[in-house]
Amino acid sequence: MRGKVAVITGAGQGIGKSIAMLFASEKMRIAVAEVNQEAGNRTVREIQQSGGEAISVHTDVSKRADADRMVETTLKEFGSLDVLVNNAGINYLTPVYEDVNEEEWDRVFAVNVKGVHFCMSAALSPMKRQKWGRIINISSIAGKQGGPGSGIHYSATKAAVMCLTKQFARYVAPFGITVNAIAPGLHDTDMARMLGPEAIQRYISLSPLGRLGTAEDVAYAALFLASKGAAFITGEVLDVNGGVLMD
Repeated sequence: MRGKVAVITGAGQGIGKSIAMLFASEKMRIAVAEVNQEAGNRTVREIQQSGGEAISVHTDVSKRADADRMVETTLKEFGSLDVLVNNAGINYLTPVYEDVNEEEWDRVFAVNVKGVHFCMSAALSPMKRQKWGRIINISSIAGKQGGPGSGIHYSATKAAVMCLTKQFARYVAPFGITVNAIAPGLHDTDMARMLGPEAIQRYISLSPLGRLGTAEDVAYAALFLASKGAAFITGEVLDVNGGVLMD
């Protein structure tokens, strides 16, 4: 993967940052697309301090113009776009379904579904021209089974991401582009810690591996899907959940 260019959304912290750092360690050039510009800049500085190449692109993925600009900036800086990781996402832990208001519902769908669609659409043109590309969407175990730690809107969006993945995979396959998704379980991130220690312990008790996942666990799965080792895999949803869900 040396020299390949990867755009990673939501790479200012958590799973997105771990993916960015791992990809950079493999000598990939990284565009950190982040709505929190300060967090995005921190990731870029860490990559650069480790000897890697990276730029920060302020991006609100829920806006099509931002997604287009994200790709344009990456092409201007690096000359190509080889890998897109759609990691940016939000969740609200609204406890009762009836309490989910329209504004909250629309915001979660705007980021988690429209954002994935906008970014994939923006990346298609350069990938189709070069007849090669890897798109990796971060979904969730919640998209397969729901869950008490996930808002109903979050679970619905992550199911939608899986469907988008399969739909795009069929469309872009003739251009040498693969599209896959990763469905993490509960991982040791800021979003997971919002649930509290009791919920986390309950999850661990369900895991055959007996622990939470780490952001690095997801990052290594993403690296595999971006690599030539996954050249014949497309439309797949890869579970990274420690065995809590086996399907």
